[in-house]
Amino acid sequence: MAKINDYYQKKQLMEKLAEEINQLEQDQALKRELAFENSIRELMKEYDKSPKNVLQILAAIDPSIAGAKMESTAGTRAKRPMKTYKNPHTGEVVKTRGGNHKVLNEWREKHGKDAVQSWQQD
Repeated sequence: MAKINDYYQKKQLMEKLAEEINQLEQDQALKRELAFENSIRELMKEYDKSPKNVLQILAAIDPSIAGAKMESTAGTRAKRPMKTYKNPHTGEVVKTRGGNHKVLNEWREKHGKDAVQSWQQD
């Protein structure tokens, strides 16, 4: 019975979404935005330009667009700080931004995690 309940719930959800889409399609503001989008797509096709090209052109006209694009880009974050470790036994120096460095891992296996951490330079 769980499958039939799931079926009817999803069917009701589809009907509700179809009704919402119909209401949106009647909205004049949405119609204008869709017409604008289609016009832009036609212009891009006519001039053989990609969305990236268009953004570059717009950024040249209004530099704040380039800043807004950079802020909205997903996955960007500040770089990790550079850490320097010096092995007192060999004098070897390792500089890394992450903790998963091959040489550091070897040192941790040989000398222990706490000992290697104490080798970090400022």
